[in-house]
Amino acid sequence: MASPRRKKADPWREAVHQGWRSVAAHPMFRGMVYGSPSPHPGEPHDFGRGDWAVVTPEGRVVHHPARRAEPEEWAWVFAHLMLHLGFGHADPRTAVPRDIGAELLDRGHVWRTPDPLYRAACCLVVDRFLVTMKLGRCPEPLPDEPPRQDERALTDTWRMFGQPAAYIPEGRPDFWIGDERTAKREDFQKLFAAGIAEAATAALDAAGGPRSTVKDQAAGPWDAALAWFVSSYPLLGALATGMKIVANADLARGWDISIAAVNAEAAEIYVNPLVTLSAEEWRFVLAHEMLHAALRHGERVGGRDPYIWNVAADYVINGWLAEMGVGEMPEGLLFDRSLSGSSVEEVYDRVAVDLRRLRKLATLRGRGLGDVLDRPLPHAGAPGRYLDLDEYYRRALCAGLAYHQNAGRGYVPAGLEQEIRALDQPPLPWDAALARWFEEHVPSVERRRSYARASRRQSATPHIPRPGWVRPEETVQRATFGVVLDTSGSMDTRLLGKALGAIAAYAAARDVPRARVVFCDAMAYDAGYMPVEEIAGRVRVRGRGGTVLQPGVDLLERADDFPREGPILVITDGWCDVVRVRREHAFLIPEGAALPFRPHGPVFRMS
Repeated sequence: MASPRRKKADPWREAVHQGWRSVAAHPMFRGMVYGSPSPHPGEPHDFGRGDWAVVTPEGRVVHHPARRAEPEEWAWVFAHLMLHLGFGHADPRTAVPRDIGAELLDRGHVWRTPDPLYRAACCLVVDRFLVTMKLGRCPEPLPDEPPRQDERALTDTWRMFGQPAAYIPEGRPDFWIGDERTAKREDFQKLFAAGIAEAATAALDAAGGPRSTVKDQAAGPWDAALAWFVSSYPLLGALATGMKIVANADLARGWDISIAAVNAEAAEIYVNPLVTLSAEEWRFVLAHEMLHAALRHGERVGGRDPYIWNVAADYVINGWLAEMGVGEMPEGLLFDRSLSGSSVEEVYDRVAVDLRRLRKLATLRGRGLGDVLDRPLPHAGAPGRYLDLDEYYRRALCAGLAYHQNAGRGYVPAGLEQEIRALDQPPLPWDAALARWFEEHVPSVERRRSYARASRRQSATPHIPRPGWVRPEETVQRATFGVVLDTSGSMDTRLLGKALGAIAAYAAARDVPRARVVFCDAMAYDAGYMPVEEIAGRVRVRGRGGTVLQPGVDLLERADDFPREGPILVITDGWCDVVRVRREHAFLIPEGAALPFRPHGPVFRMS
């Protein structure tokens, strides 16, 4: 008896399944997809020539039975449909309330076909998002520069001014708008928000170690609040992807954390899991701590009292969050409407005068304690961080502000926007920063006017006496500074000349006649006081190795003819010994160079 023939597999059908599996495996869609796409056309899924697939409001996908495509193209199509659900395009509570009719489907629900303009805007927004995901391949060319508006704004714009031909999609609608019962039963927006958080965590895990909460820790409402920022609040979404929540009762008890605290260096928010707060209150708490870290409040304290500074920052941040309507403020937090529009520095000056009242104020950490921690708290699984914190928080906040405003996601207080934009300002050029250093530490002798010397600029009216500029008649000590100059062979002579030229110009502007100069390579050579304009002409690169700068610094610090308050400027290429300076000082090094020690003074990088 002959064995029955095996049914030959359809390669095009297999391509559909491969594309579906790639979408189902993506962490962003893992909780949204179920079953497999159906090829049955049947009413109302009678596909036309330009159609690909359609998704119902309950998440069922039906595709064109005769469409031939590669797995990467099917992956794009299916991801496109899932994003329609995740963005709420099929949800009657969020969709544009316009339709061109209704169709009764087989499950007894009235599902509306979307308005053509709304459908085209939704497809454009979804494709724009898919380009950034790099999932699959678009089967059709996309517009070169799609508009950056959201679907609602695009719909209104096209309704008023007309829809460009390049943005008119072919075929029939690829999603239907459901009814209230479907929306309540399948909330795809929440599933999509959880998927975004999972995808962000997976990406950070792959890039630099686990960023999830503490292992073996049950997910709490704070995790859902953090995921909400990633999915629904662009201003702080980029920050939320990089923050780690540590919910440990023993840690909170040991460090007296009443509700929450934050450390910017570790990018960790420490929460007390025994505190009962609503979901809206947790959003407020996490936004509060993320802004503390991103605005670098711990590093901006300077010589101020850290606790009073923390209290002032709390007043400002809580005022911003209340204005923006982010979550709900827990009871007992610091809030004063009269301080609206004030900066942290202004609030500090106001609250610092009432020390008796300060003892009764409480931050999220507790009464008398600041919730901005100056060091990471030790706990199991704490990872090391090797990145520029200022650059990380600056980029996260600035990118969040751009997305927030482009998407029209809500109000941002002027004070918060001003601080974020201040972070985004490029750093001062090295020569301008060096000029500021001279202005701060090398005072100039003030001139004054005197009738003892007539002004020569009034020759047209010599009969009118006018005072001229004179220097003080009393004996004053002229300002000066010290220069420790690396003259080894590794120094770039072009950059060295540029640095000395800048020094001469700034010294002349500050009316400094001479500077004390020490040349260093393998040993120190004291050149004494030199006119600042002659320093460049006296420099000779000696070409010896092993630059030793500490003897030159010691020579200046011990010299009897060099003032005790005189600042020292060290010019080197970084190939030197470990230098310790016990007075005001700064380093001038080439761009890209690094010092073999941690400097305590400012470092200016010549470009």
